[in-house]
Amino acid sequence: MPVSVLYIHPCGIFGGASRSLLELVKAMPADSVNPRLLTQAGNTAGFFGERGIPFIEVKGLSQLDNTQYGHYRGARWLIVLRELYYLPFTLYGLFKARRAWPDIDIVHVNEVTLIAAILSAKLIFKKPLVVHVRSVQRVFAESRRGRFVLWALERFADAVIAIDQTVASRIPSFLPVHIVHNGLNIPSNYDQRPLEKVAEVGMFEKRPMRVALVGNLLRLKGVVEFVQAAKICADKGMNVEFMLVGDIPRRSRGLARYALKRLGLYEDLGEYLNEYVRKNALEQRVRFLGFMKDVGQVYADTDVLCFPSHLNAVGRPTIEAALFRVPSIVAVRDPEDDTIVHGETGLCIDEKSPTALADAIEYFYRKPDEIERMGERAHRLAEKFFDIERNAQNVLDIYLACLQRKAMET
Repeated sequence: MPVSVLYIHPCGIFGGASRSLLELVKAMPADSVNPRLLTQAGNTAGFFGERGIPFIEVKGLSQLDNTQYGHYRGARWLIVLRELYYLPFTLYGLFKARRAWPDIDIVHVNEVTLIAAILSAKLIFKKPLVVHVRSVQRVFAESRRGRFVLWALERFADAVIAIDQTVASRIPSFLPVHIVHNGLNIPSNYDQRPLEKVAEVGMFEKRPMRVALVGNLLRLKGVVEFVQAAKICADKGMNVEFMLVGDIPRRSRGLARYALKRLGLYEDLGEYLNEYVRKNALEQRVRFLGFMKDVGQVYADTDVLCFPSHLNAVGRPTIEAALFRVPSIVAVRDPEDDTIVHGETGLCIDEKSPTALADAIEYFYRKPDEIERMGERAHRLAEKFFDIERNAQNVLDIYLACLQRKAMET
């Protein structure tokens, strides 16, 4: 009998975490899992629905942010009001899922920030609970909310999954932590190493060097530094093309927009980026490609992937690019060797520094043979840690172990 799993996912907009979850579900061994989805309203549910996965959408899912980047401080405490507003929708979604799918065996909360879902789902479903940690957390002992999250994990989580060694390093060892890397599946019809990309002296005099930033276009993803680096490279006369692949989040309107702007919590990033490109005459160097359901062709046409986020994390695009033998430039401090190795599979830079990003791009521009060398080593690292079928089997094994323990207790 397949294991019936309810996946609770916070991202209504389809991005890296949504793609990782969908790839995980698709890669499960045949007839091993019967997946269902509870998620926030947006386009994510549609992608799961296309795969025949039943879903329930609610207006919002309440979160508590104890991540290294997003934890509450200053004006950010006002975000808690939104999370309180979403709390009834969270409970409504859970009760609706309980009525719609009474055969649920496992509840899989796809991000530790969904603390209300962690507490409520355990009580509502009375089934084993698996919690995914996808973001670097603050040290739990640093704040009362951190200690509260730690208490919730210790009390309610039957298993905790960390997506890499860096994320796991912030989780106390007494919790039931498993490291399972995001799995990746690259369509076989893509040529993962176009001949055009073979390094040669003067290659970027014949065509532009192509660098890409992939993901939802948010300030925290480093998109501002990306276009600022484009200007620095242009001022140096470098023949570099900058590609932004992803959606700009929809704009707030009316009173909500005015209030957020007054509090310094609102920014029309699309307007800013377009104005910056226009003012600096970068129209021929910066391309906005929008959201792409299948980004494989982007990687196949890219020399270097940039992930200059403010999250101190190696994002999913870095690993996706590696499978196409594309090295990355990542804003990350002290990374573990299961994601990126500085000078071997890519370059690590300081966050919020367009100069550091431009310098790293120039390094590859002047030394195209390093694109070849690091790209090949990045590919080996990705194959070692991010095999989709192996990692899906690891998650299935966690489900089965939780169910076995539950059966022994009853």
